[in-house]
Parts: sequence; structure tokens; C-alpha cells
Amino acid sequence: MISAKYFTYKLISSLILLFLACLIALRFGAADTSLYDVWVAITSSSTSDTTIMLQEIRFPRVIGTIFVGAALAVSGAIMQGVTRNPLADPGLLGVSAGANLALALTMAFAPSANYFSIMVACFIGASIGTLLVIGIGTLSQSGFSALRIVLAGSAVSAFLYAIADGIGIYFKISKDVSMWTAGGFIGTNWAQLQVVIPFIALSLVLSLLLARQLSLLSMNEDVAIGLGQNIVFIKAILFLLIIILAGASVALVGNLAFVGLMIPHIVRAIVGADYRNIIPMSMVIGPIFLVLAETVGRTINAPYETSVAAIISIIGLPFFLIIVRKGAKQA
Repeated sequence: MISAKYFTYKLISSLILLFLACLIALRFGAADTSLYDVWVAITSSSTSDTTIMLQEIRFPRVIGTIFVGAALAVSGAIMQGVTRNPLADPGLLGVSAGANLALALTMAFAPSANYFSIMVACFIGASIGTLLVIGIGTLSQSGFSALRIVLAGSAVSAFLYAIADGIGIYFKISKDVSMWTAGGFIGTNWAQLQVVIPFIALSLVLSLLLARQLSLLSMNEDVAIGLGQNIVFIKAILFLLIIILAGASVALVGNLAFVGLMIPHIVRAIVGADYRNIIPMSMVIGPIFLVLAETVGRTINAPYETSVAAIISIIGLPFFLIIVRKGAKQA
């Protein structure tokens, strides 16, 4: 366990890196802008085309990226801690697939639903996906098993995605569903952020408050019980936080797998295994990673946009295989 002083240094350094990543994201893109343009857009009420573009397009995208990066990183960290499974990730364990199915159902049966209704539907879908995976993964008398949870998550996710695709084809809304769930920040606006950010922010604060309990659960449930922890209640709250964080993320930008898998492992290498350090650091490292990935997606083939989900998957799949290989050697 690192000392509080060194953790503070690392957290401040990470915040500086996040600030620099945001400057890069605001500076570069299909439209030519400068840091001075960014400053003018922040501090003045200019009505120039560049200022309006920054205020209405890039600012919401960067802010949305920050909150989604934090939400996915923290939800992945919580899931890995609760299940004691290094492969746990909302995108791999049914949470995102359930939200995706709920989104497709909402678009098919309530096409005029507002953004808040869509987000609530994603929360419900994420809950169903989570319950299915946990239910199937714990059917054995031995309870939680890392391999069984991953297999259950893969099977449930494939099943839910297939239903969503079938709904899209039957109701002729495949293009609309795909555009929403492809995983990207195109079209992110202030109205959407006003709905999503309060849910994510409140969940992140609660995650910080429950970090100590999560550390105990991640080590040994018997120890947690011996210390007077109500582990059933704590687990229920933690899974609820996972559902809100992942559901809000899917409602805003669609499916972004691997972020919740990779970031907690990177953070553990920086600050150790104490979730009192992992949770706050994940709130910073997740946004840094996602802001940079989103910036690469906007600039690598400008003025055309490369899917940020594809960029993350290119990095995430090898990372996933490395973790699997490492786990196999330790088994």
C-alpha cells in the first residue's frame, strides 16, 4: 500500500495529464483551431463560427468523454472488486448488452420517447443483463467462479445482442439502433449531458464513500463480515452503482467495451490494490484514456471520423489476452 503522500502526488500528476489531454482534444479536430480559440470560447461570448463550433460541438464531446471514461473505469473497478474477477467488465458481463436491448425496445415501441426515458430504459436493461449473468454464474453450489461468470456473461451478452438485432430488423430500425450503439461521441450535446451527468456524478461520489467496504470484499468476505459489514446490502448498492454508471454510459455513447477492463488493471499498477486509491485514480485515468482515444478517432483520418470503439478494441483485445494468459500461468 502506497503512502497517502505519494498517492496525492500521483493523483495530482494524473489530473495535470487529464488537463493536457483535454487541451489536445479541444485543439485538434477536423476544424482548424488554436489554443487561443479555445480560450476565447471559454472566456467570451463571441459569436464567431469557431467559437460556436467549440462551444456546441467540442466542449460537450470532451465533457461527455470525461464522465463516460470515469463511469466505465469505476464500474469496471467495482465489478472486479465485488466478483474478485480480473476479467470483469460491464461490456463483457451483460450490463452493456442489457442496456443495448432496452434501447432497441424503446426505439421500437416508444419512438417518441425523450432522452430521460431512454436512459431509464437503459438502466432497466442493464439491471436485467446483470441479474441474468449473476444468476447463471452462481447456479453452482460453489458460488462465484471467475471463469463461469465470464462464460455466462459472454453467453448472455450474445443472446441479448441477438434479440436487439432481431428487433432492429423486424421493426426496420437497425440503422437507428446501430448509429446509437456503435460507440461514439458524435452528436453529444448539452441537453443530453444535463440528464446524464447528475446520475454519473452521484454514483461516482457513492463509489468513493464505499471504497473501503469494496476493499474488504475484494480480499475476503469472511473478514468483511467479521468487521461488521452487511455484505448483502453493500453488494446490492455496488451492483446498483455499476448498473447506473454503465447504463448512463450506454445511453449517452453506446457500447464501449474494454475500458472497464483495462483501466482498473492500469490503476492497480500505479497505486496498488487498495480501492480507496483505485476508485479516485480510476476517475482520472479512465477519462485520460478515453479523451485521447476519442481525439485519435477524430484526427487520424480527418475530416472523416474513425470509431472510438474500434480504436479501444484494437488496444483492449491484446490487453484482454494478456490478462487471460497471466491468469492461466497463476492457476
